[in-house]
Amino acid sequence: MPSSDSAPRMAPHALRGFLLSHPAHFIALGFGSGLSRVAPGTVGTAWGWLAYLVLQAWLPPLAIGVVIAVSLLVGWWACTVAARHMGVADPGSIVWDEIVAIWLVLWLAMPMGFWGQMAAFALFRYFDAAKPGPVRWADGCFKGFGWRGGFGILFDDLVAAFCTLLVIALWRWFW
Repeated sequence: MPSSDSAPRMAPHALRGFLLSHPAHFIALGFGSGLSRVAPGTVGTAWGWLAYLVLQAWLPPLAIGVVIAVSLLVGWWACTVAARHMGVADPGSIVWDEIVAIWLVLWLAMPMGFWGQMAAFALFRYFDAAKPGPVRWADGCFKGFGWRGGFGILFDDLVAAFCTLLVIALWRWFW
């Protein structure tokens, strides 16, 4: 029976093989960024930030929005499949949720300079890791396996992204 805790059961060397064994694994594990032994969510978010800057250099804002929308749908599938194959409802090595969430934050908050982007990164990591109020609620809404669980992996990060955007909007409003 699969475990419902969030601690991955696979050893790091097994995760490397797992990464390339199915396209959903490759996507869900953030193209390998989720294999970090230390703070995979932070590494995945940093990878997402960098990837967003590349996307921004090549695509207009509307196209980036389409990429984000498609990435949410593909990510839902990938997170569902990878979590089921790992036997863990919300493994820490699945970082696609962080990647798409930081893309959403940056897409909606840009233009910002480096320090604004760094603040957005730090705020998002705070909301995602500490899980205050609404993020904690979202984290508990869709636990389990299957399509519901796959959506749950993404949902709390989307709420963390919303909280980040709310803080940025309030900052801009008052200052």
